[in-house]
Amino acid sequence: MFIETQATPNPATVKFIPDQKILETGNIDFPSLSSAKKSPLAMRLFGITGVVRVFLSTNFVSITKADNTDWSMLKPMILAALMEHLSVGQNIIDADYYDITPQNNNVDDEVVSQIKELLEERVRPMVAMDGGDIVFDRFEQGIVYLRMQGACAGCPSSTATLKIGIENMLRHYIPEVIEVRAA
Repeated sequence: MFIETQATPNPATVKFIPDQKILETGNIDFPSLSSAKKSPLAMRLFGITGVVRVFLSTNFVSITKADNTDWSMLKPMILAALMEHLSVGQNIIDADYYDITPQNNNVDDEVVSQIKELLEERVRPMVAMDGGDIVFDRFEQGIVYLRMQGACAGCPSSTATLKIGIENMLRHYIPEVIEVRAA
């Protein structure tokens, strides 16, 4: 098995890209050990001293390290854990994980649908290349609230990404958008 590593704009986060699928669809962000109980892979990675966040996507895993941890020591341990877990075909997430995920059954209005479409088509693919994700949270009184995940969470350039990149794009296409904020 081969696992490529890639730096991200967030110096505390590295993207690990194995030569096999991680998730069938979507992304799952585990910002802490307690949030990872339904993912054997995330639990294993949190077992490595210095790992503080795990983000799973369809074809990569982003790991965020503690400030007092050095990547030269952490990378080999993460690579070993990933190789061992993936090569024997252990579960990435428990089968009942999606049973506990809240579902949004509300019908989106036109503005929210436009926001989600632009995020899906133009923003998320670019952010995924950097090892993260941006997820729509809500739209209230002209303000779009987005959740930063993976490498984007805590990234020094995330504010610029939100304000300069995403906010300007959304305001250009959707006049009802006044501002973009982190949720």
